[in-house]
Amino acid sequence: MERKSRFGMFVLALAAGCVLFCTGWFLARTSTQEPWQVSATRCPAAADYNAEADTREDTAETEDYPESLLPGERINVNTADVYDLQRLPGIGEKRARDIIAWREEHGPFQAVDELTSVSGIGPGILEGLREYAAVD
Repeated sequence: MERKSRFGMFVLALAAGCVLFCTGWFLARTSTQEPWQVSATRCPAAADYNAEADTREDTAETEDYPESLLPGERINVNTADVYDLQRLPGIGEKRARDIIAWREEHGPFQAVDELTSVSGIGPGILEGLREYAAVD
């Protein structure tokens, strides 16, 4: 059998040390039990809503600042989908769908004030939307 050089023995020892270190590290990481938390959300389908939910959402009171919007966030009513429009204060699924239908029929809104043309949006709701809606 052939004798190994010092360099060969050094490389072999270094490789064995690396393997042992990585194995120990891996086993130490997998044996500790960490609490895992999993959360999942999904956007509700249109079929999940019933007539009572639509009525309740449409008559929701406007708050000082909607919880679903970030500070300073504005939603473009010309490009927003149903779920983004529902994040606006006083806008439920029905009004969001009405806004989209009006936008598809008449074209993009030129100003936020044009939202009063949509059925169910009056001056009171418009005042609550003015700070959070945009027509960029």
